[in-house]
Amino acid sequence: ADPGCQDRKGVTPLMLACEGGAVEMVRSLLAAGAPWNELDNDGHCAGEWAAAAGHPALTAALLEHAVAAELVLGVIGRVGRAPDLSYLSAPVRYDGADKLMDMENEAVMMDWEAPLMERHAEVICAANGGHADVLNVGFGMGIIDGYIQSCHKPASHTIIEAHPDVHAHMQRRGWQNMKGVRVEFGRWQEVLRGIMEGNDALEGGRENPKARLFDGIFFDTYGEDYDDLREFHAILPKILRPGGIYSYFNGMAPDNIFFHTVYCRLASAELASLGMETTFEVVGIDTRDPAIWRGVKRRYWWGDKYFLPTCKMAAAGAAPATPVVFQRR
Repeated sequence: ADPGCQDRKGVTPLMLACEGGAVEMVRSLLAAGAPWNELDNDGHCAGEWAAAAGHPALTAALLEHAVAAELVLGVIGRVGRAPDLSYLSAPVRYDGADKLMDMENEAVMMDWEAPLMERHAEVICAANGGHADVLNVGFGMGIIDGYIQSCHKPASHTIIEAHPDVHAHMQRRGWQNMKGVRVEFGRWQEVLRGIMEGNDALEGGRENPKARLFDGIFFDTYGEDYDDLREFHAILPKILRPGGIYSYFNGMAPDNIFFHTVYCRLASAELASLGMETTFEVVGIDTRDPAIWRGVKRRYWWGDKYFLPTCKMAAAGAAPATPVVFQRR
């Protein structure tokens, strides 16, 4: 029998076993290949069925299984993976002061994110005693870069932006002429490869005082997925100084809290393997007002909480990174 079969409502045997708290049956189904991430017709997965039925231990076990499965699939998926560059040729436009949109009216970025960007800026600019060399990958509406410039005094501020329309907007706003700001136009993969190769060419490599490294890094790109984020994470040890702080826009699967939690734990596990300790700060956010989404084809945020990641690179000789921690602000 197919362990992943669904009835007319999209319900699977795994969902029913989770609802009933049948731990051994859940184990058997997962071992037989039942997909943990299958959805019923209402958009709910087995983990949500377990949580709704009041089985927290089973929900936690499903989370651990999902993370372990995705860690393995991530290794397999990276083999022979080709980059998708189509987003670079798709035009985008600034719709007033509150939206960056593509031609299909999908939102690239919106100003409701401003409180989150303000906090992200605080997090990365606190590195190196507040005198940080800061890197932002993905300008968008420039919200975080505005906070970096207006509220903090970084030692240097580098911005990487790949989309030609966004880069042209930056030029019109004069970002390339701002004191202490360095704008790099191109895909982050290529820009950072050049930086890393330049560092490697120095005597002593990245240990050379002239090596171009960063104390605080933020990542928020459009048109890329978790595999791109994972690829970026893999190079962090080569560009982030020991004790440095990294953060990213945590927007994976925002319409499904179980999937979203899996992505949080997955990122934390992968970053821990690179020597980084991750905490998630729980920040309240309210996007219920229909006026926020007026003119937007598809709403891209649903929850009332945002898990803001702070990832700290271990100092030389430090103990191994600890598991993910969630904290309320």
